[in-house]
Amino acid sequence: MNTPLNQHQKNLSLSTTSKADQIIESHLKSIYAQPRRSTQEEGLYRNRIKQLLKDRNAVIVAHYYTDPSIQALAEETGGIVSDSLEMARFGSTHQANVLVVAGVKFMGETAKILTPEKKVLMPTLEATCSLDIGCPVDDFSEFCDQNPDRTVVVYANTSAAVKAKAHWVVTSSIAVNVIEYLDSCGKKILWAPDKYLGSYIQKKTGADMLMWNGSCIVHEEFKSKGIIELKNLYPDAALLVHPESPEAMTDMADFVGSTSQLIEASKNLPNQQMIVATDSGIFYKMQQACPNKELIIAPTAGEGATCRSCGNCPWMGLNDLKNLMNSLELNENEIFVEKSTSIKAMSSLQRMLDFRDEQL
Repeated sequence: MNTPLNQHQKNLSLSTTSKADQIIESHLKSIYAQPRRSTQEEGLYRNRIKQLLKDRNAVIVAHYYTDPSIQALAEETGGIVSDSLEMARFGSTHQANVLVVAGVKFMGETAKILTPEKKVLMPTLEATCSLDIGCPVDDFSEFCDQNPDRTVVVYANTSAAVKAKAHWVVTSSIAVNVIEYLDSCGKKILWAPDKYLGSYIQKKTGADMLMWNGSCIVHEEFKSKGIIELKNLYPDAALLVHPESPEAMTDMADFVGSTSQLIEASKNLPNQQMIVATDSGIFYKMQQACPNKELIIAPTAGEGATCRSCGNCPWMGLNDLKNLMNSLELNENEIFVEKSTSIKAMSSLQRMLDFRDEQL
């Protein structure tokens, strides 16, 4: 059950939410649509990147939500396309000297923490995440200090500084299992930053969880009203929902899971049509998993929708072939994590990796 907040905690939560919303809106206003490159341009960039990867003993580690052109190039050149957990594991075991992390900044930080001896580059350092910037470390530290009796568990979508404040880091693929384990040990949880994922986990586990008030601007936009209308058109379609979505969405889903789990479900479910409520970048790998099925992006427009995302993370969209090429060619956008922060964050990340290994 949720522990009631005292007035100071309520004020902190409200003020933090207000500040976080302002930061997020400021970031969004600075993002402009990326110009589409011609096929000829993209071909030139691809060839140059392939040569640079060889010359620098580098590998591309890409997230499912990046542009399909980046995902295809990562696969073609011996890299990986995956969720944040497998991205981290792949980078830590690969023999490359340079990791090019195509995703958002917390993914690059995680790669650097796990492999401090490697150079970690990103196509752009402007690619962040509403969950990350909506959980500033100073405010989060105060929230933790107010609740010293709680085990601090943070989602991977947080800064290295926030991870350094945590006892555990989790991804959506193992979050329920970790919280079930901690609950069985009698632990009370302080959870950050995604309130929807936290509520989903709490409902599944019954754990005592105190929530930070954050959300993903992509998944928050999916509306149950629009889904109901779409289901009328596709009555036999399965609804696949990411647990960062509002409760109304997860309640009506045929399957709820992380990006990798959604891809697996699309392959295993008997339905020939899938309504997919997550970033549409996932369609590249999902279509590979079930080439004979019809994939339908869940609508974000609807009553109450602000459509800041429209089914695509604007920050993931800042990754493109040209800036990926530039990062390799000019040695730009390198990720650094302060040593003391890295050591503390490594402790919570290692718990996640060890727990996952024990589950396999």
